[in-house]
Amino acid sequence: MTKETRWLDEDEQTAWRHYLRASRALSLALDRELLDHGMSLAEYEILSMLSEAEGRRLRMGALADLVVQSRSRITHTATRLQRRGWVTRESCSSDSRGVELVLTDGGYDALLLAAPVHVASVRRYFVDTMDGDQLSIVGDGMRRVHEQVGGEGG
Repeated sequence: MTKETRWLDEDEQTAWRHYLRASRALSLALDRELLDHGMSLAEYEILSMLSEAEGRRLRMGALADLVVQSRSRITHTATRLQRRGWVTRESCSSDSRGVELVLTDGGYDALLLAAPVHVASVRRYFVDTMDGDQLSIVGDGMRRVHEQVGGEGG
């Protein structure tokens, strides 16, 4: 027995399509501006998460969960970052089967150079397009969506 499909009404369809287009355009814009400074948005996000972690290190699986990427994609990105000397891979001290990605001083320096570009882009394309109430509503709504699809953390 199948349930009847709850089709989107016109307002819901409009909101959904605005979200799709905006999220893709925003990712492309943020990526483009970082690429002009030597790294992709995916690379920036990984370096950023490592910089905030204790000891500037995270297990590869935990990092994949944080940045909502597959373990395979994290592995490929980590390889690019390792070639540049921005990260190293080390055995996990608490579990020898695990691998941690560790941010190097060179990676931290690269992140510090890219951070002002990224923050200015986020502000220009996202934060400054809304007033405080709108930003709070969007943030809360996206947190709820993330939780609904099984995301963890803040």
